[in-house]
Amino acid sequence: MDKIAVLVPAFNEALSIKRVVHKIQETNPDVDVIVINDGSSDDTESLAKQAGATVLSLAVNLGYGAALQTGYKYALRKNYDYTVQIDGDGQHDPRFVEELINKLKNGSDVAIGSRFLGSLNDYDNPTIRELGMAFFRSLIHLFIHQRITDPTSGFQAMNRQVFEFFAKSKQYPSDFPDADIIILLHYAGFEVSEVPVVMYNSETGKSMHSGFKPLYYIIKMLLSIYAVLLGNDKILKVSNAS
Repeated sequence: MDKIAVLVPAFNEALSIKRVVHKIQETNPDVDVIVINDGSSDDTESLAKQAGATVLSLAVNLGYGAALQTGYKYALRKNYDYTVQIDGDGQHDPRFVEELINKLKNGSDVAIGSRFLGSLNDYDNPTIRELGMAFFRSLIHLFIHQRITDPTSGFQAMNRQVFEFFAKSKQYPSDFPDADIIILLHYAGFEVSEVPVVMYNSETGKSMHSGFKPLYYIIKMLLSIYAVLLGNDKILKVSNAS
């Protein structure tokens, strides 16, 4: 049987983390739930343990991307075959974990859960954020010639080759692994695909993007994409070596 780790990066998610862990366990009894507690100041760590998750706690808040990379390193050390990442705020529906994994078994290296693909739901996306997503969809299409409908989705599954690549990568961002990572994956030779999923608004009313000024996010992401493009040759060498 394949070993699957569901990685849940969490920063101050005491209001939702037990419910999220229980939902994952109920819908996917054969997976291991790994909560990466990103320096939370509330009861996220203890509540995740009470729910039955394995908890990796960072001493300080390092950021969403750094928490994920911690999970990748753990999955690599523990010899998992696949990882699935689910946010700790209740947005992602774990009933779709199996569909994401099946996409990998059918040949994809990364399966992104898209709230905009197909007609499974009518996710309410704020206008400003939708404009930003449209901009980055266009950039992704420009550089990799592939349409990605949900470039900021944190609901993703990947095979061992990919999470090993991320675990060892010095380019993996500590904060926003979004459009830049999709482009990085393309240039590293990995196949990225999307799967229609259901997502909900955050149970805690917060988002990884909502707490930051949109201008900062756009500038940071453009610089990160530029860095990926500059490092294209090195990326290919690392991927081929692994």
